[in-house]
Order: sequence, then C-alpha cells, then structure tokens
Amino acid sequence: MDPLPKPMSRPQLFARVALAAVLIGLALWALHAFLPALAWAGVLAIAVWPLYRWAHGRWPPGPRNLLLPIGFTLAVALVFIVPLGFVAAQVAGEVHSVVLWIDTAAKSGIPPPDVLANLPLAGPRLTAWWRENLADPGAAAELLRHVNRSDLLLSGRAVGAEVVHRVVLFGFTLLTLFFLFRDGASLAKQMRRASQRAFGSAGERVGGQIIASVHGTVDGLVLVGLGEGLLLGFAYALAGVPHPTLFGGLTMVAAMVPFGALLVFGAAALLLVVQGAMAAAIAVVVTGSVVVFIADHFVRPVLIGGATRLPFLWVLLGILGGVENWGLLGLFLGPAIMAALMLLWREWTAEDHS
Repeated sequence: MDPLPKPMSRPQLFARVALAAVLIGLALWALHAFLPALAWAGVLAIAVWPLYRWAHGRWPPGPRNLLLPIGFTLAVALVFIVPLGFVAAQVAGEVHSVVLWIDTAAKSGIPPPDVLANLPLAGPRLTAWWRENLADPGAAAELLRHVNRSDLLLSGRAVGAEVVHRVVLFGFTLLTLFFLFRDGASLAKQMRRASQRAFGSAGERVGGQIIASVHGTVDGLVLVGLGEGLLLGFAYALAGVPHPTLFGGLTMVAAMVPFGALLVFGAAALLLVVQGAMAAAIAVVVTGSVVVFIADHFVRPVLIGGATRLPFLWVLLGILGGVENWGLLGLFLGPAIMAALMLLWREWTAEDHS
C-alpha cells in the first residue's frame, strides 16, 4: 500500500494559498473585460436552470447530445434579440422623422401648443418664451443651429461602436451559457465540494441562498416588470399615446427597477399633455401609479423577500446599490450579496452559535 500523504507544513500551506491568490488575481485581470458577460451567463443559467433540468429529465439520453443546451441557449438569445430588434426598428424609423422635423422647424418655426396657455401661473410666461425662441423662424433656426449634424454623426459612430462592443459581450455570454447548460450538473457538484472544503457546511448554505435570491429577483423584478409593461401598454393604447408598443417595451425594462416605470409613463403622460389630451394624460398617470404601487408594495416584497428572507428595505437597497455600481447586472448581484450577508449575520448572531 502507498504511504499516506503527509500533512502540509505551515510554510507549504502559506505558499499554496499565496500561489492560488496570485493565479486568481492574474485570471481576473486577464478576464476583467469579459467578467460582465460571465456574470450574466451565470445569472441566466441560474434563472433558467429549473426549466432546463425538467427538460433534461425528459430528453432522450445521450452522452454527446448537444441539441438541448443549444436549443435553450438560442431560446434565451431570442428573448433578448426579438424585443431589442423591435425597439431598434422603431427608433430607426423615428430618426428620419426627427431630422425632417428639425428642418421644418428651422424654416417655419414651431407654434406653441395650446396646452401652454392653459397652464396655471407659468402658462403665459412659457407661451411668451416659446413665441420668442421657437415660433419665430429666425429664432428657431438660431436655436437649432447648435444641433450640428456632424456632431450627431460622430455621436452616432460612438453609439455604433458601443453597440458592437455590447454585441460581442452578448455573444460571449451566450457561448458561456451554452457550456453552463452542457456541464452545469458536474460544475455544481465541483462547486459544492469546493465550498464544503473551504467553508464547511456554511459554504453550501450561502451558495443556496444566493441561488434562491437570483430566482426570487428574477420573479420579483423581471416577471413583475413584464407584467407592468403589458398592463401599461394596454393603457397607453387606450389613452392614445403615440407608439404604445414601444412605450410598453420601455416600461417593461424600466419597471425592472422599483419605481422605474414612473419615468416612462410620466413621459407618456407629458407627451399627451403636449398634444392637448389632458384627460388621457391624467388617466395614464393614475393607472400607472396604481399599477406601480401594487407591484412595488405588495407583489415584489412577497416574491423577492420570501426567496431571499430579506426585509424589502434591504432588498431595495441591494437593488439600487447594485444598479449604481454594476448597471442592470446589479439588479441580481445586489440582492444576492445582501441575502448571503444577512444569512451569515443570522448564523453568527444566533443564540445557539458556538
């Protein structure tokens, strides 16, 4: 029989930990540009994993069967590509209208909307300013002269470069997501063993809490945001808001952040006010306020707080702090970090803690 390996000495253990820290640091430095893509892939894999596991249990067995992970990866891609493509088509269609509007305004001026005269207190002053600066063709041309088309072209090129960068990151996200679907079961076993060896039983509990937090955040933010966008999209159509489908899609995205839908339906109401439809604008504001109040005060606290075992105040702070630091990715990272921290705090402060 081979002799049992000798336990490492303290210098060997220190050298091993130092080497691992250096290698991890170098890996993070090498991959720092792709860390958001990797994080998004992890979030999406966790969110879709229950459905994937259900489908995998009913899929014909085969060690080299790649159709299921490919199919799920393409389905996730379509969930993002179809709405974004629709929005891009709508925006592209509006760009030409905006350019024509600028040319027309520079030649003939912009008459003040009737609603300005009906505004209390500031109505006459705003109407006078409008007539001096926008209704007169010469003044309007001078004001719009600052809109330099060459600057707009440069801005468009910068936006195009940013879009290309985002598309590349999205491609890496999908590639990583495919491998997570394909090797997710074995990777989960390896992570459980690693957390058990590094942190004991607490490591697996923290990992489980993070996964539960991501599921709760997806249900409480994404699904509730989709519901708010659908409801308010119908309200926009009934109220006569221009491009109600586009406004509904923007509401879906904004509603993923608590109270974010206020900005979109407020802009839709303001657009109706400019068009003189004051009653429709009030209806949109009232409907949007009711929908947001119910979603953010009753539905979301139950979905997110129940999964993360967090008071909604800490959920809200985690969401807002995450968005502030990591953008949309922070919607999921913030609550997950807060949930893991709260779990450790509860275990540390438990009365039977030894």
